[in-house]
Amino acid sequence: MSPLVPVTLPRMHRVRQSFSRTRLEDIPGGVARALSGGRLPIKRGDTVAVGAGSRGIANIDVIVRATVDWLKAQGARPFVFPAMGSHGGATAEGQRAVLAHYGITEATMGCEIRASMDVVQVGEALGLPVWLDRTASEADWIGLVNRIKPHTDFKGSIESGLFKMMTIGLGKYQGATQYHRANVNHGYETVITAVGREMLARARIGFGLGIVENGYDETARVEAFNAQDLEAGERRLLKDARAWMARLPFSSLDVLVVEEIGKNISGSGMDTNVIGRPSNPHEPFPADPKILWIVALDLTEESGGNATGIGNADFTTRRLAEKIDWKPTAINTLTACAPNGAKLPLVFETDREAVESALGCVGLTPPERARVVRIRSTLVLGEIECSEGLLPEIAERPDLEVLGPAHPLPFDAAGRIVPLFPPSTAHA
Repeated sequence: MSPLVPVTLPRMHRVRQSFSRTRLEDIPGGVARALSGGRLPIKRGDTVAVGAGSRGIANIDVIVRATVDWLKAQGARPFVFPAMGSHGGATAEGQRAVLAHYGITEATMGCEIRASMDVVQVGEALGLPVWLDRTASEADWIGLVNRIKPHTDFKGSIESGLFKMMTIGLGKYQGATQYHRANVNHGYETVITAVGREMLARARIGFGLGIVENGYDETARVEAFNAQDLEAGERRLLKDARAWMARLPFSSLDVLVVEEIGKNISGSGMDTNVIGRPSNPHEPFPADPKILWIVALDLTEESGGNATGIGNADFTTRRLAEKIDWKPTAINTLTACAPNGAKLPLVFETDREAVESALGCVGLTPPERARVVRIRSTLVLGEIECSEGLLPEIAERPDLEVLGPAHPLPFDAAGRIVPLFPPSTAHA
């Protein structure tokens, strides 16, 4: 389907953004130093359940392996378990497969991986039972490894990180379903904080290893906290994560073209902190930036067909739609009480048709003068493409550098957009 009226595509410039680049060069060494300085209670002979999640965290396989190695060096007996709610189709084997996607296997970790969806009750919060992964409950200690970052559903002083993993990840599907329903009534931060505190009081949480990334999707900092220090430590690291997070450099756009969305990019497919659109209607969320139309072109293979977040796009393509597996998408969005995340936008046969149709809906602005940005994903914002209509604003920004002359939006003969980066460097 072609646009209803002929559209002249804007000419684009490749633009480099500059972000803070605090970076941890020696990741295994940094993990070992953090754990050694965390005043942890783990002793020789203790079994330790190391929880790993379902997000596409930079170097997560290296970080989890370094955690396992450090525990072994202390004489402990670690194993890894999936600290996930409904991801992986809410099955043990599916969650094991999610870990394998990120390079976390028994062979690469050098220890056993134990996956189960069974839970036990360990306490109560907000009048609700607090659930804990049964396999983890049988260990002497539980260790959590997770990235700390702004959440895609709500704003607070604790958002996405170790507390969320204690709530949703340790609660598995049963806990995730219950807590997301409670969010509708109490709000996300209240639920996550209450359940996390009860978990710290009742479960044997030995440590949390918090990871902060910079704006280039690189490991910037790792810190380890014992149960007593975990809450204050997470609140502090969230401030760093928010300050270092990559963002789009403009407060308003006519069209944002996103080459790929996916669960390995963000839990909401596209990071809502980047696109300014909430993934859940029950929480207030700042509309910053204001984007008139979003075009989503493809779904990552790592998502396994889970297209959660496609509902935040306005235009999409046949190739994305045909990759959707509606079962995990439904499980994920219904568990989160956010079915809007699975709404399918208008589907077009080619990338070109989707982009042209979006440009045909920008109001009285001529499409060739529209404010348009193209990105690989909301996780890759160091180099982007910007239309000529944004050049006056770019010229006033010392953190933005135009890398070359203007060029047409590149499409091949089949109408597919030529990627910003070769596949091997798409997530660099």
